[in-house]
Amino acid sequence: MSVVMAFTAAALFGIGTYLVLQRKLSRLIIGLCLISHGANIVFVTTTRRGQAPIIGSGDPADFADPLPQALVLTAIVISFGVTALLLALAYRSWLLTRDDEVQDDVDDR
Repeated sequence: MSVVMAFTAAALFGIGTYLVLQRKLSRLIIGLCLISHGANIVFVTTTRRGQAPIIGSGDPADFADPLPQALVLTAIVISFGVTALLLALAYRSWLLTRDDEVQDDVDDR
């Protein structure tokens, strides 16, 4: 099961990196979301050990640590906020320029 999750995370990182390198804002936002989801999958997969602390009764040493799950939940909420901010910025850019493409800065050439 962890091999499938590792391949899934690798695919999310690869596709997300490809989309971040594009010049369209919508693709950049989707790429950042995919990279954050890949990081969450890696973190949950590597820290998943033992049973859930809620299900059943048993030896507390066999229970999984709930802290990594709480950290991933926090990361999901933060990535949702960042995505909302980026969507607002992309919408504002669309209103001003009627285009989704990021232009080169002439002063940097």
